[in-house]
Amino acid sequence: MKNQRIMIVLLGVIFLLITACGNSSEESNTAQDNGDSNSNSSSAQNETQNPSDTSTDEDSAQDSSSNDRSTEENEQQTGTDETQNEESAKSTEENQASEKTKKEYLDKLNAMEEEDKHAEAKDTMVEMEEQEQERFEKWDDALNEIYGVLQEQLGKEEMEKLREEQRDWVQQRDEEAKKASLKYEGGTTESLEYIATQASLTKERAYFLVAHYMK
Repeated sequence: MKNQRIMIVLLGVIFLLITACGNSSEESNTAQDNGDSNSNSSSAQNETQNPSDTSTDEDSAQDSSSNDRSTEENEQQTGTDETQNEESAKSTEENQASEKTKKEYLDKLNAMEEEDKHAEAKDTMVEMEEQEQERFEKWDDALNEIYGVLQEQLGKEEMEKLREEQRDWVQQRDEEAKKASLKYEGGTTESLEYIATQASLTKERAYFLVAHYMK
């Protein structure tokens, strides 16, 4: 009887040990499963974060590229502005130089005309003819000088047009001078009138070219 009780006690202890071992094994498996789950979750989170990091890197690269393009465009615009400013300044200087040249020639012609007005009057016909011849040559030289300046200033087509116009003018001038001298045909003042008319018309032409063609 006593041995049966001992056996029952031993079986009870063994049962309790087996039960305890089973629970420990299940807790261990559960903990391992939880650890694996947490590990997988962490990996998933890392994988989720990595695309974000990649996207951030790509955005940074795009921003850098955009900044480079913006800097390059700004430099190009600055270069364009500087070129335009240089061209504008050059154009302004050329216009100022042209205006100065035109004014200089007008002042020169005015001074020549004042000189004619205050020229000493001659007494003899020979002296008067010599004086008018000098006046004509003076204005003719001024006209040729102005014509030379216009050759540098005017374009090819405009200069060709002026060249033809000038040829016609020379012929017209001499015809008018001849017509004026015929009023004194056979007289002592015929040749004087011819030269004087040439000088006056040449003076008018010089003023005309400066006023209408010189830039």
